[in-house]
Amino acid sequence: MKVLITGKNGQVGSSLVSQLSDIPSIEFLALGRDELDITNAEQVNEVVNEHKPNIIINAAAYTAVDKAESEIELANAINNVGPKNLAKAAAQVNAVIIHISTDYVFAGNKDGLYTETDEVNPQSVYGQTKLAGEKSVAQECDAHIILRTAWVFSEYGNNFVKTMLRLAQTRDTLGVVGDQFGGPTYAGDIAKAIISIIQQLHQGSTKFGVYNYSGYPHVSWQQFASEIFAKGLSQQVIERPITVNAISTSEYPTPAKRPANSKLDCSKIIIDFTIQPSDWNAALNTIQQYK
Repeated sequence: MKVLITGKNGQVGSSLVSQLSDIPSIEFLALGRDELDITNAEQVNEVVNEHKPNIIINAAAYTAVDKAESEIELANAINNVGPKNLAKAAAQVNAVIIHISTDYVFAGNKDGLYTETDEVNPQSVYGQTKLAGEKSVAQECDAHIILRTAWVFSEYGNNFVKTMLRLAQTRDTLGVVGDQFGGPTYAGDIAKAIISIIQQLHQGSTKFGVYNYSGYPHVSWQQFASEIFAKGLSQQVIERPITVNAISTSEYPTPAKRPANSKLDCSKIIIDFTIQPSDWNAALNTIQQYK
């Protein structure tokens, strides 16, 4: 099985490269933005036609949520035009495309969990460009899996866990948003889920479409931060207890509107692929790796 990965230096891309390196039955080529500009259709076609992968995993994305409000064209190029190019190329070589999307495609005002069939209504440029990318992928390649995830963290890149650990070095008290809820998702678990999916596809699965995949249990950012500090203290990554006060979204204004509810229902991926939600609590048991 031949796999092409884009966005190799991101959180999910880095996790995929690390895990796939231990699976000799899967031949993979991982490329970063310097090696493949996914917004360049000619370049994408050239790489895909040369390597003829069975699976294309698009882990490349524009994720600067607030900057996207002013960098609309760039966000759209990476989150929509790029995936469209990859999906079109995938269809031409009869490959499956797995595309990573986001909870930001939802308005975030629903009571309860979001399912894959709930109405989409993104409230930010980032969410709008990611939704456009989803539609482009589905339109260009029938053999597609769109994986919606949320609150991604890992040992790689920049993320909430790393930010909290950094702030813990100089602060005794923090105010963290307490009225936005979701499922923190460990990038290593996303990679593991994707690898399980591609192995099942290789064995003949034809279950395509949109899937939610995120962490459990659902918490607020303030609750997540409190758990990070508790784990950090117990593992001697931080030296003293940190007080985390819940603040409201209105007290922490940002250029882009965040969903108040990012809680994703992962029942479909459990049923179709026997993949369990990310255990973010377990992922924090090695918190020293996030420093």
